[in-house]
Amino acid sequence: MAPIKQEYDRVALQKQIRERIQEVRTKHKIHAPDFPAGLSWLNTSHPIALQELRGKIVLLDFWTYCCINCLHVIPDLKYLENKYADKPLVVIGVHSAKFTNEKDAANVQQAVWRYEVEHPVVVDSDFTVWQSYSVRAWPTLVMIDPDGYLLGIFSGEGNREIVENYIETTLDIFSAEGKLNPSPLLLQRDKMTLTESYLNYPGKVAAHQESHRLAVADSNHHRIVILNPSGKVVDVIGSGVPGLDDADFETSRFFHPQGLAWHDDDLIVCDTDNHSIRRIDFGSRSVTTLAGTGEQSRSGQKGGSGSKTTLNSPWDIFIVNNTGYLAMAGPHQIWTIDLKTNRVEPFAGSGHEARRDGDLSSAAFAQPSGITGTKDRLFIADSEISSIRQIDLRGEKVETLVGGDLFQFGDRDGAGDGARLQHPLGVLYHDGKVFVADTYNHKIKIVDPETRESKTYLGAGKPGQADGAAPQFYEPSGLAVLGNELFIADTNNHLIRVVNLQTSEVRSLHIKPAARSAADHLATPSTPVIRLSEHVLAPAEGGSLILRIELPEGHDFNPGSPLQILARSINNGLIFPSSLITIDAPAAKQVLHFDLHPRITSSALRVELLYYHCDKNLGMCMVREAVYEMSVRIASGGATRIEIVDRAS
Repeated sequence: MAPIKQEYDRVALQKQIRERIQEVRTKHKIHAPDFPAGLSWLNTSHPIALQELRGKIVLLDFWTYCCINCLHVIPDLKYLENKYADKPLVVIGVHSAKFTNEKDAANVQQAVWRYEVEHPVVVDSDFTVWQSYSVRAWPTLVMIDPDGYLLGIFSGEGNREIVENYIETTLDIFSAEGKLNPSPLLLQRDKMTLTESYLNYPGKVAAHQESHRLAVADSNHHRIVILNPSGKVVDVIGSGVPGLDDADFETSRFFHPQGLAWHDDDLIVCDTDNHSIRRIDFGSRSVTTLAGTGEQSRSGQKGGSGSKTTLNSPWDIFIVNNTGYLAMAGPHQIWTIDLKTNRVEPFAGSGHEARRDGDLSSAAFAQPSGITGTKDRLFIADSEISSIRQIDLRGEKVETLVGGDLFQFGDRDGAGDGARLQHPLGVLYHDGKVFVADTYNHKIKIVDPETRESKTYLGAGKPGQADGAAPQFYEPSGLAVLGNELFIADTNNHLIRVVNLQTSEVRSLHIKPAARSAADHLATPSTPVIRLSEHVLAPAEGGSLILRIELPEGHDFNPGSPLQILARSINNGLIFPSSLITIDAPAAKQVLHFDLHPRITSSALRVELLYYHCDKNLGMCMVREAVYEMSVRIASGGATRIEIVDRAS
């Protein structure tokens, strides 16, 4: 009977929405303001005017990339964009910056790449668009109907279901009126600037003193990399395909992991976008989930058994004995996990987003994103209030060491409330001081917890990549000390930087991967991953993978150079005769056959391509490396083949 009630509720909801839409269209018609001229645009070849979007449903996403609630909306938008890919729906991000650092279009571009935003984004640094729509909070979604009128405003996160029903109802109404324009909007997504770095937006780092190893959250490669201090890769944990799978090192999956902490010889991971806590066991070379279900919790979660309790964007972890203290960015709280029983529960913070000192239950945090400490004290990078907070574990009190409140930030050395930081994400307690990754100031600072003084240690205050005595960083976010060196996850530079703590000289760590074989990878680590929509396959014995290669006009495959294809699936759900296929005489179409594992209904496919093509007129040849990933589900009504089109440029 439950499905009938759910369907009845959906019908009732859509009826209410239809009535609301009709009321808005007849009594409250307001033209949607157009975008002012002169603003910077991303992911589009030209500034977009609302006039060219007549006949389409437009969804404006007002966001700022520091905001955890805004980041939670991005997966909802991806879901809607995929579901209505063949419908007249256009999503446009309006980036209205909170912090000074976020006003720079180049920094917004980095955030668009980092969070894999594919729709157009207008850089609204002076709140021009924000004010024209009378927006009051991040995030806010504004829906515009195909006639160009405001249709609905949805503030906060967690509105996917209501927005989806609004879209469905609006499509019905305007389709019946013949007012939909089904022609696609031709867009040009900005290509990520490639680097030679082995890493992709590394988040946190953690040092294991006994074994002299460094763990790096290679966040946008969805994996954990283990290095020795000289940069040699000792281990890689995770397949690189985003997901939540407990398995061995090679086939386990993470999703934008962040915080790391060693627990004896194991490594505990904040698997942030999986809203989970994972354990890496180096003895059995396996990954297991300690807490979290893969679903994001909403407000009011009380904790409980790890396997049954949903979490909300755990961003960092600090361990004392068998207790892990979690900087839980989503609910603005500090949680604990008992690493013996896996029980998780709130520890400090009311859940309100604010700066409020006091006892554990009444204190308030604002997106805690870094945590460190001793057995008696915790230090927290409270990013949205640009402050460093302290928890006295003996007195169970929360205090602010340095920094201001929600809209008090800057770059000023000083003591207590007189100091200013800008969205710090990382902290590390070492030798009686707290090292701070002052992320949006592109600096490393040192806070004395006794005098509450904050001083700049390293960094020029603007993005850069300089080494030496006058270094530059680009939104650093993770810190660790190993021996006499400070290791910094320099996130937007895709690097690990190393500071000699005696001389304060900085160098960039040259990472030396283990020797690769073709069975591991074809493409270099910096090759951007093209993520395709989920594909549903019919539960047959097998299927085919069709690869179509579109070369630029006037180009042809390089004679004598093979086409290499590496195709592999998570959990061996799709079984290819050979993972590596070499084709000596490449053609524009290749067909690979695979079998389906009889007991697996959910998998993921990764396809890497390597080939050479030449301009027949200029005699110039180029190498093409491409990586495609997609989730695969086996269900009735699915297809019997997968098709990938690779367009060389």
